Amino acid sequence: MIVAILGAMREEIEPILERFQYTSVEYANNTFYLIDYAQGKMVVAYSKIGKVNSAITASVMIEHFKADYLIFTGVAGSLNADLKIGDLLLATSLVQHDVDICAFGHKAGFIPETSHYIKTNEDLNKIALKSAKDLKLSIKEGIIATSDQFICSSDKKEWIKNTFNADACEMEGASVALVCEAFKIPCVILRAISDEAGKEAEISFDTFLKIAATNSANLALKICENLKKKL
Repeated sequence: MIVAILGAMREEIEPILERFQYTSVEYANNTFYLIDYAQGKMVVAYSKIGKVNSAITASVMIEHFKADYLIFTGVAGSLNADLKIGDLLLATSLVQHDVDICAFGHKAGFIPETSHYIKTNEDLNKIALKSAKDLKLSIKEGIIATSDQFICSSDKKEWIKNTFNADACEMEGASVALVCEAFKIPCVILRAISDEAGKEAEISFDTFLKIAATNSANLALKICENLKKKL
């Protein structure tokens, strides 16, 4: 069993790399970290920020490194008043909120011949919920909206929330989920809340990035452990 663990930024995978010995491989203008551990093998990487980078890296992990499962771990901005900084969110589905072909009569975020909302894997999500319970971590389920934009405007935040019924926003999840759907690879998308996506979001993001990223990474590793037990 090979599990891919992907983050967008180095800070999102450092809590994982700090715990293991690894070898590194340079491929497709990125670095991939290979780990042997008791539950199997992991390939870990950070994609760099944005939908294109994350889609490339997820594809490489699946096609080149032969990942059987993919876990995305990282941080997000909250759109839901019930989600506070440090809280964990498990994506049940994801949408690209910056896609706009409304001029042709389509809804915001819709792309022809693909899913409007991309669902994550139900079985992996159940394992994620159990893993959070094992770690005594509070976790919520919800919809994540993705774009190539860091949201720090209250007006934009409200538009995304109301248009897509989204609970959080970030810059990679929907593209990773779409890649996994195309390759038929089960994926789970975890996000810890680092900011509230409104005024001064950039300030709280920098302050709480490490704490939030560590919470998400801890859960990703527990999912790996419980996944191996189930197989």
